[in-house]
Amino acid sequence: MLSYGRGHLLDAPHLTIFPGLAIATLVLGFNFLGDGLRDRLDPATQGRRA
Repeated sequence: MLSYGRGHLLDAPHLTIFPGLAIATLVLGFNFLGDGLRDRLDPATQGRRA
């Protein structure tokens, strides 16, 4: 979708902006989920919470 929208960036920027935002949101969500799981499940940091 991003590759297709690149050719139409000047006349229809929504073809690239919305899929790009969806990918960024998904990546950030997985990153925060992984950080939360690491903080919750890592036995080495159980006693040291910041």
